[in-house]
Amino acid sequence: MNMIKATVLSLTVAGVLAGGQAIAGVEANIGATSNYIWRGVTQSNDGAAVSGGLDWSDDSGFYLGTWTSSLGGGQYELDLYGGFGGEIEGGFGYDVGVIAYLYPIGDVESDFTEVYLNGSYGMFNAGVAYTVDTEAGGSGDLYASAGLDFDLGNDMGLGLTFGSYSYDADSSADWTHVNASISKGDFTFAIDKTDQDDAAGDPRVSVSWGATF
Repeated sequence: MNMIKATVLSLTVAGVLAGGQAIAGVEANIGATSNYIWRGVTQSNDGAAVSGGLDWSDDSGFYLGTWTSSLGGGQYELDLYGGFGGEIEGGFGYDVGVIAYLYPIGDVESDFTEVYLNGSYGMFNAGVAYTVDTEAGGSGDLYASAGLDFDLGNDMGLGLTFGSYSYDADSSADWTHVNASISKGDFTFAIDKTDQDDAAGDPRVSVSWGATF
């Protein structure tokens, strides 16, 4: 997932954690990146992208949101999502929901919907996302990831993520990727590497900025 989108979604979920102490309300977010990289793969043809969204969260743990990003060539991505997040005794955080990825422009049948389950404990996080429907027909794709987030102090953080994508219809299309990122305030510098044949050379580097208000 692109660092801006990941940050936006994590902030949304964070707002409904902490044992129901969050205040219900609406937040907006904006962002820009030198390369929109999602699960290790560029979505913007290695070009820059701008993004923004709106999120509503309730102090019960429920949330709804929408997020959009430019992709280049006149195309854009529109995400619609909703879920429930919380924290159980012992400091284990969880988040379960559904997200629809929509690509309104163009004739390619690219829209798809996933259900997801994410968990966190201390610096460790993990998640799975399962495709339940695609515009082209079919389901069963699975994405799994695990990572570590380190608080470096002085408003800085270090993140490491390993992800694996498994396709139900064509196992030859499967891929794995690794991501390393360092952030300072609203800015993130990231390096992504995938084992896909068409991207098995040099890793992709991106610089992103995102903020909520």
